[in-house]
Amino acid sequence: MQLNGIGNKEILGAIFDLDGLLVDSENLYWKANIQAAKEEKLDIPEDSYLKLAGATIKEMEEFYHQYFPTEQLRDNFIKRTDDLVWQWTDEGKLQLKPGAQAILDKFHQAKVHMTIASSNYDTVVQHAIWTTGIRNYFDFYLSYRDVKEKNIKAKPAPDIYLLAAQKLNIPKDNLIVFEDSPTGVEAAYNAGIDVIMIPDLLPASTVEKQRAKKICKNFLELL
Repeated sequence: MQLNGIGNKEILGAIFDLDGLLVDSENLYWKANIQAAKEEKLDIPEDSYLKLAGATIKEMEEFYHQYFPTEQLRDNFIKRTDDLVWQWTDEGKLQLKPGAQAILDKFHQAKVHMTIASSNYDTVVQHAIWTTGIRNYFDFYLSYRDVKEKNIKAKPAPDIYLLAAQKLNIPKDNLIVFEDSPTGVEAAYNAGIDVIMIPDLLPASTVEKQRAKKICKNFLELL
């Protein structure tokens, strides 16, 4: 099938990020970060957590080094954040992003092979895709577990997208990647696969506008 705005490219496979793209989890993580910090009485500006959306490992380490005096305090903050997001997901607060269901249905009807390439933990990915009812749209999914087990580099390195392309067994010219974060766009760009960006908490910068094939407000605009 073909999509408007990306030329005559015939799409046979689609690779999706998860957090902030298919599901509105980045917003939940942001709220959980704020609550966890308040519970620990940490004086962190609320907009500081936006830096964690799609951040690289190095950027996350820099954030923790800046705001957390001890590793124990950092670990408590991370665990409390993860626990809150898990709880809110069970309570039905994790929602699909606008148009996500429509794009999955459209690709499914067109027999486009789909997969997820996420930087999140395997259990979290499973929890999100089963809870929101989208698991069966995908041939398979990749997570941080694959990064560790296969000893590959995380985004913005291209490794996870190259692995997804290899497992799909579809030429790069017939693949499209969907991403919401600068780190993810860079990873797809580095992999040599066309990427469509749908920004979430942070707007697209000049760099993403140059790297992405197309930038849309949401999936509905793309469709």
